Amino acid sequence: MLRYCFLVLLITVSSCKLYAQSWIRINQLGYLPASQKVAVLVSKEDIQINAFALHNATTHEVVWQGEDVQSFGAYAAFQTGHRLNFSNFKRPGSYYLQANQTKSPVFSIDHDVYEGAADVLLHYMRQQRCGFNPFLKDSCHVHDGFRVYHPSGDSAHVNVSGGWHDATDYLQYTATSSNAVYQMLFAYQQNPESFGDEFDAAGLKGSNGIPDVLDEARWGLEWLMKMNPSPGEMYNQIADDRDHAGFRLPNHDSVSYGKGKERPIYFITGKPQGLKYKNRTTGVSSTAGKFASAFAIGAAVFSEDDPEFAGKLEKKAVEAFNFGESDLGVCQTAPGNAPYFYEEDNWVDDMELAAAQLYQLNGENEWLNKGRSYGRLEKITPWMGADTARHYQWYPFWNVGHFQLANSREEKVRKEFQFYMRSGLKKNYDRGKDNPFLMGVPFIWCSNNLVAAAASQAHLYAQVSGDRQFAEMESALRDWLFGCNPWGVSMVVGLPESGKFPTKPHSSLTLLDGYALTGGLVDGPVYGSIFNNLKGLTLMDEDPYAAFQSDLVVYHDDFGDYSTNEPTMDGTASLIYFLSALEKEGKESRP
Repeated sequence: MLRYCFLVLLITVSSCKLYAQSWIRINQLGYLPASQKVAVLVSKEDIQINAFALHNATTHEVVWQGEDVQSFGAYAAFQTGHRLNFSNFKRPGSYYLQANQTKSPVFSIDHDVYEGAADVLLHYMRQQRCGFNPFLKDSCHVHDGFRVYHPSGDSAHVNVSGGWHDATDYLQYTATSSNAVYQMLFAYQQNPESFGDEFDAAGLKGSNGIPDVLDEARWGLEWLMKMNPSPGEMYNQIADDRDHAGFRLPNHDSVSYGKGKERPIYFITGKPQGLKYKNRTTGVSSTAGKFASAFAIGAAVFSEDDPEFAGKLEKKAVEAFNFGESDLGVCQTAPGNAPYFYEEDNWVDDMELAAAQLYQLNGENEWLNKGRSYGRLEKITPWMGADTARHYQWYPFWNVGHFQLANSREEKVRKEFQFYMRSGLKKNYDRGKDNPFLMGVPFIWCSNNLVAAAASQAHLYAQVSGDRQFAEMESALRDWLFGCNPWGVSMVVGLPESGKFPTKPHSSLTLLDGYALTGGLVDGPVYGSIFNNLKGLTLMDEDPYAAFQSDLVVYHDDFGDYSTNEPTMDGTASLIYFLSALEKEGKESRP
């Protein structure tokens, strides 16, 4: 009898140990009924799962059982991983999964799980506004700024107040801001029904008859026009890393650059710039091309409701493109006293997108031919399939120019650029197919931006080609951002509201005043080797995700971790298209 009791106790302890060492990761936002639906069971133990069950979250009854299980070996902090595919179950409702003794969090299957998600991201964009900030209901940096590197001499004042702060620091870059403008306008152009109108042009609560995404994009466009006041006069950034002087609110910014409350504005010269450290600028095309594409899509979107504004934008788009061709090369951001800057090394993608967007605007074959020529120079965005890259080395992270040409009326052009899109996705798929999350994105700084980029490219490729071979990878990338990852955490602050998401983002607004950065996409996981070599990074609290960290990859929900837990303006904007597309898909799939 004693021996029997001992065996029962041993079995019970073993079961508890298995349960404590295994987790089922799911997409906390939920799943559309017809979409790919795969959860990932990860374990610290060497276990084998052959079947699982789907339970009604209210009654706990088993509503479906599955045997579509794919097994994987060690990955990150885990010895084993299993993909639990329940795509064939389509009934709307609230559920949880169970395999052996391991249960998942509760999740929804419904047509409306993504409704309003794209608009949530706009909350963070408004919060990042410079000039008048509607979140703080106060203004900041209204004295910007004084020009530097200008051929006529430094220190002259130029009015460039406005735009968005890049991240927790208050630097402003035209490269990231142009991309953010383009991403928002592209999202609206593709999926206008996914956006609401709850805020006015100033970003304050109250409808003004214009979708909020257009108000936000126009805020950025008007700032870009200030940063490009005349042909050939273009500025690359406001401020530099002297700004990195500790946590403070933007409306109480005490950093001085030696000229009162003005900050330096870096004139684009096509040559290296910086203080203690220098960038490796070789020309102007990368920034000029981004200006041109933002202006061109703005001209298209605002042509009907504000033709005068659209006309100005079209003129500036052509001027910016011509400026880009006047000095071919890459224009990087300028470092100051630290070696960190946006190390963008490609520019042909920017000129391709600008030309393709101008072709869409006026239909002139000259622009189609230019877009095609530039596009052939970089068939695949170089990070796709790569193990690593430098910070923002290949930016923007997805090439919308390829999509615009893959959607061309010309059959040869369409097939050629669909092939380029497919080839990049195949590289990403091949790199991730042997791990349970199908994660082929390299864990470099801002890896979440790359995840959003690959998911968006996969969605657009399927749209233009009808080829769904990357559907499971696309859904895995989608799910990674909302909790189906080693840490079980959504990478968007406040989304979903009832979920597990970053509560201690690297942000002055949160740390000093407890403001929630609702809608902000954080940088995301990085290789352990990157994290261990960053300067000035100290975690402030105990790590609640310590059990899930590994030499391969880390993520920390900690105020001190600027490498994985800092929301960025352009990263957030780059996710807006994908979420708006998912909302549209849900609406169109309703019976």
